[in-house]
Amino acid sequence: MRTPRGLASALAVAAAGLIGLIGLAGCGGSGSDYDWKAAPDDAKIAAQGKDLPTYGLAPDWADYGEVVKAFCAQHGGTCAHKDTDMSSADEIQRFDAEQKNPVGTASDIGLMWGPVAEAKGVVPPYLPPSASKLKDWQKAKDGGWIATFVGTPAFVVNVDKVKNPPKSWADLLKPEYKGLIATKSPASSGTGQAMVVAAAYGNGGSIDNLGPAFDYFAKLKKAGNLSDAKMSEETLEKGEAPIQINYDFNGITQKAELAKKNVKLEVIVPSDGSIWAPSGLMINKYNGAKGDFLKAFMDYVLSDQAQISFAKFGARPIRFLNGDLRLPADAKANWLPESSYAGVKEVPYSKVDPAKIVSDWEAKVVA
Repeated sequence: MRTPRGLASALAVAAAGLIGLIGLAGCGGSGSDYDWKAAPDDAKIAAQGKDLPTYGLAPDWADYGEVVKAFCAQHGGTCAHKDTDMSSADEIQRFDAEQKNPVGTASDIGLMWGPVAEAKGVVPPYLPPSASKLKDWQKAKDGGWIATFVGTPAFVVNVDKVKNPPKSWADLLKPEYKGLIATKSPASSGTGQAMVVAAAYGNGGSIDNLGPAFDYFAKLKKAGNLSDAKMSEETLEKGEAPIQINYDFNGITQKAELAKKNVKLEVIVPSDGSIWAPSGLMINKYNGAKGDFLKAFMDYVLSDQAQISFAKFGARPIRFLNGDLRLPADAKANWLPESSYAGVKEVPYSKVDPAKIVSDWEAKVVA
């Protein structure tokens, strides 16, 4: 485990790297000669999809394994899907670093990273026809990324260990939760960044005023309520970090898995406010060799079939959030009751500046 000084140093490095990434916006090369503005050639999709190296788009994340499989079956492809786990910032940096010899094809990103990727020049000037169903803030201005589904930052609690689970952000400050709460760092995690925005709304802030979130987490840290334990299903199960701030859909999955071990979890959306935090699909401009596949796949993730797959995983499909998709009852079987989301707000998430979250977290919470 890192000491506070070590953690501060690591976050300072992360913040510097992130700010550097954004500072270099627009410095990417021109990419291949592939025509990204043309419609995809369906006859080429199967051949281009024989192998599918992705970054941060794991088969078990949001049911992407089934989404890829169904898309490839439609086009007669094999799609040997191999993913490398990365943060959104790392994905953008990797696309840029590989521009002369592209490997990565597509990535899942926290939507606030979409404009960063677009400014950096690693995504192509292409939006699929289905993107017309999205709001302006849910898609790239010029192309290359789209929103796919949303999750809500929530508390995932091992109630075998915590008999009186917290119901609100205010509750987490209580002395009874000393050393019990695990989070992911906003310096390196989209989950952590979503947590900051959600906590801002839960404490009187907004996307234009994230200050209340940093004040809140500074208080939580000073109270000693934050655990040094890593946020994971294992530490949740063992009670090393029995309260974790995670996406609701991750908590829903963990609840089902740990129930098999007779461990009881509750997933609690804070009553004093949270947000719908969107994830998105980003495709690699430099990988024109797989351009037809990527264009068609970008369109497919907004299809009814793919959106229903996201719902079955436990996420809210972006089209459902927009009122553009009716879901069968079985697709919502794992969801929390709608009443749990009474205080959840839709915000133009792609307008949030991730670099400022990282730098302010390091300066106001970690330091």
